[in-house]
Amino acid sequence: MASDSIGAPDPDTPEDLLAWARTYAGTVDIDVDLDAVDWDISKHARRRAGACRYDPDHGVTIVLSWHSYRTHGWAEVADTVRHELVHAWEFQRFGESGHGPRFREQADAVDAPRHCEPFADPRYLLHCRDDDCDWSARRYRASKTVTEPGRYRCGDCGDRYVVEHADSGRTWSDGAGYEQVRAALGDDW
Repeated sequence: MASDSIGAPDPDTPEDLLAWARTYAGTVDIDVDLDAVDWDISKHARRRAGACRYDPDHGVTIVLSWHSYRTHGWAEVADTVRHELVHAWEFQRFGESGHGPRFREQADAVDAPRHCEPFADPRYLLHCRDDDCDWSARRYRASKTVTEPGRYRCGDCGDRYVVEHADSGRTWSDGAGYEQVRAALGDDW
């Protein structure tokens, strides 16, 4: 986490947070045309701390999560601003952005994290069945990988994986198991 030279804010409103974020962005040593960046706050985002959206006709918009700020504070927002500025840099320079080698190099240069700290608890946890593999993933919705895990394989070793319902600890490894656990948990699902 980089130290910020503008001091830690204590905003009462999303608008105050945006003002601090814009000011902070100006202190980050990255070649981004900040006059061409729009800023917004999401009061609905619960799983991501921020996003950088790009439209070739309208440019870059950095969106910060009010919930993330309220949960983790300014230090997390400062990390998120730096992370999203790297995306803005890529969009402005290359018309695309991801988390690949170019992103990692620029993120290292501005001490931006590659991934932001999760601030929402997942509903499901995916684990590889292979005891020698430590692959896992968090899921928040009942996607196909959650409801039909038998159709998919571990992203690291290729073995099958098991899905765990985070609140109950119940597990399944195929579609029938998903339906059984869901039925057994009823209202606790």
